[in-house]
Amino acid sequence: MPRTLEGQITMEKTPSYFVTKEAPKRIYNMSRDTKLIVVVRNPVTRAISDYTQTLSKNPTLPSFQALAFKNVSTGLIDTSWSAVRIGIYAKHLDNWLQYFPLSRFLFVSGERLVSDPAGEMGRVQDFLGLQRLVTETHFYFNETKGFPCLKKPEGSGRPRCLGKSKGRPHPKIHPQVIQRLQEFYRPFNMKFYQMTGQDFGWD
Repeated sequence: MPRTLEGQITMEKTPSYFVTKEAPKRIYNMSRDTKLIVVVRNPVTRAISDYTQTLSKNPTLPSFQALAFKNVSTGLIDTSWSAVRIGIYAKHLDNWLQYFPLSRFLFVSGERLVSDPAGEMGRVQDFLGLQRLVTETHFYFNETKGFPCLKKPEGSGRPRCLGKSKGRPHPKIHPQVIQRLQEFYRPFNMKFYQMTGQDFGWD
């Protein structure tokens, strides 16, 4: 990490940190004062999005259903598939709480980041002890993408939107597959809500 001077904040983001077993210990050993921001979304939607991303790079990938289930007839979910495993947030958080207290975390709702980006960014700025400079005036909704885009300060070029890999249409998944995944995640979601003190409304 670069040297951080007084009055500066150094930030780094990697989605795999939250689900990598060794990450909490390594980060704790680097700096136990680190503030941790975790963006989470409905784990079913997250798994489908993960699959869509992989499918775009590998069109010969088996169907979502084939990968999600160990056995379709029994409805047994394959937790060894990373697209499914990543969404078991309570399990990953358990690992982090062995090193960091809950007060070092901010959990950002991926859904609210789309529906109310300024509100969620307000929470981020408060958590980091920053003045609320990013407000609703900095966002507009891009109909094509289906996501909010960030307006840059006046005279500094085009607005910034998420890259090509974001906002892709998801493949059609059978409603029974989605229902089974919702049932699978429900107890983990409930535990996650209890652990964080936040109800993300995924059920």
